[in-house]
Amino acid sequence: MANISEQNSVASQVAQHLLEIEAVKLNVQQPFQWASGWNSPIYCDNRLSLSYPKVRDYITDKLAEAVKAAYPEVEAIAGVATAGIPQGALVAAKLGLPFLYVRSKPKGHGMTNLIEGKVEDGQKVVVLEDLVSTGGSSLKAVQDLRDAKAEILGMIAIFTYGFDVADENFANASTKLVCLSNYSALVEEALKMNYIKEEDLSSLKEWRESPSTWKK
Repeated sequence: MANISEQNSVASQVAQHLLEIEAVKLNVQQPFQWASGWNSPIYCDNRLSLSYPKVRDYITDKLAEAVKAAYPEVEAIAGVATAGIPQGALVAAKLGLPFLYVRSKPKGHGMTNLIEGKVEDGQKVVVLEDLVSTGGSSLKAVQDLRDAKAEILGMIAIFTYGFDVADENFANASTKLVCLSNYSALVEEALKMNYIKEEDLSSLKEWRESPSTWKK
């Protein structure tokens, strides 16, 4: 594994890239509303990185490096639909590994597949996600792969909000999670880049600690 200094450098660089291309937006005064109903000062769409070759290549390289470092026994990469599919395919190609992906629900026609691609019994799989919030949909994909008899080494993601509930969910599912960047690194970088002001920090911290009740 990379040392702490290298991990922090990557976390900062990824956060900077996401802010520069506006894949991440921060607005304390006019918060966004998530599908869950939560009010949020942050909106994150990492899929935008796919439209910026330099950013896309940097993220792909760092994901591939992190996979090799954290999960050296990996035999296949599995993307989580939908945003984890293109990122996962790029990483699998970089590492020369088989790729598959997990749907949120079975296909509505044909073979009604839930998992697309070949899953071998006992195959050592790393699941790739672009963003982790509570971990619910990500861990459903993990369970679907386990039901298909894959051995899940763990998950890797571009970004995590770092919610306590996500940590609990991954621990309960016995699933290791490695992320390139995180909310703390993002806020720190946003302050340096003047995307936010010092007076926004307390509100951003409050949201991070209790997102379900923030500005209700």
